[in-house]
Amino acid sequence: MKQAERRERTKRLLLEATASLIREKGCAKTSLQDIMERSGLSKGGIFHYVKNKDELFCMVLQEWLEETGRRFCRATMEKEDKFGGPLGEIVARLHELDDPNDVGNQVFLYLLGKNGQDEARDVLRQFYAQSFHTSRQWIVLGQEAGVIPKSVDADKMADLFVLIGLGMRVRSGIGQPFAFESADFAALMAELLQRGESAQRPKKG
Repeated sequence: MKQAERRERTKRLLLEATASLIREKGCAKTSLQDIMERSGLSKGGIFHYVKNKDELFCMVLQEWLEETGRRFCRATMEKEDKFGGPLGEIVARLHELDDPNDVGNQVFLYLLGKNGQDEARDVLRQFYAQSFHTSRQWIVLGQEAGVIPKSVDADKMADLFVLIGLGMRVRSGIGQPFAFESADFAALMAELLQRGESAQRPKKG
């Protein structure tokens, strides 16, 4: 096995072990020792990928973004449905933003609660930047493939989607029904991305 393949397999093992522990115990009660025992990796092996536990938790969040991005790219390249197919790959995972038991939501709320600490703040900034970059990439790739109008402002639209998505993650911790749900978010994304410039600027006169 090549070194790159071995590294990717080890990273996958580490992320899966961490995610399973978060589901079982929550973030606060998941220790580095737990992760070492579940993954079979040493502390040095784990620190080869991250500096601390919080950064590892951030990797779990980032994996959600990366997997959704991979699905979108495949759909953009392969499916005949120029808009619905690619967007469907993103929409299919939006329901997780409403789920209080979702690992990503648990991690985000845990890190947000530690925002006064420099390391946690840095991790959150890193995740926000990665979220924006990934969201913008979806839009740009869609524009290049002709499935999203060029008139869409990729920066503004990406920031809006990240803002709503993170807001829904925070809201998931409240644990009650809400008027604006993931299906509404999906419908809003579709409308804004299909209408392009006309959906972003107020009408004149």
